[in-house]
Parts: sequence; C-alpha cells; structure tokens
Amino acid sequence: MEFDSANLPGNIVQLSLNGRLDMQGTETINVKFTYLTTVNPGKFIVDLSQVSFLASIGIRMLLTCARAQSSRGGKMVLAAPQPAVRKVIEAAGVDQLVPVLADIETAKASLGE
Repeated sequence: MEFDSANLPGNIVQLSLNGRLDMQGTETINVKFTYLTTVNPGKFIVDLSQVSFLASIGIRMLLTCARAQSSRGGKMVLAAPQPAVRKVIEAAGVDQLVPVLADIETAKASLGE
C-alpha cells in the first residue's frame, strides 16, 4: 500500500491510496496517514480509486481518522471507490458515517472548492 498527498485549491488535501488496505497494507501507511489526517483540522479527500481490497482494519483506520477530523472541526470524505470496495464500505455501514462520493470532482464540490 502506498499513498500520495496533493494540495488542491480551497485548502483541500487529496490523499490517493494505491494497493490493498488489508492488514499489511494498513500497517504500512497507518502512522503517516493517521498523523496527516488527525493532528490539524482540514478538508481531506481520500481517493480510493486505486484500492483493490478493503479489510476491516482498513475500515477502522479510515473511520478513526474521519472521526478525529470531525471532532476537530475538519471533514474527510471518501471518493471514487471501485465497485468491490464500495460494496464493502456499504456492507460495513461506513457510508452512514463518512460521505462516500462517486468521483473526485464531486468530493471537491462537497468540501466547498
């Protein structure tokens, strides 16, 4: 698992994940991803378009970071999940807690770009 970050207009940070959010993948990025998304309030788009698998540990990491942002006055949205990943997100009820948007443009609009 890898991730890159990019600063977008409107003080939005896009985090693009690439790989599998299974035990190994989540452990690989957890500390850096969590630090980036929880220390300061902000507006974050998590691009899931290149995530091929999502396990419960990955779900936990995403929910923990989204809750931390919310408690600090920030916001995190998930964007562009592949169909199999979207199915897992919906089955776990993540979409009831964190906005899951179809694409990056919709995600930017939801954060007020």
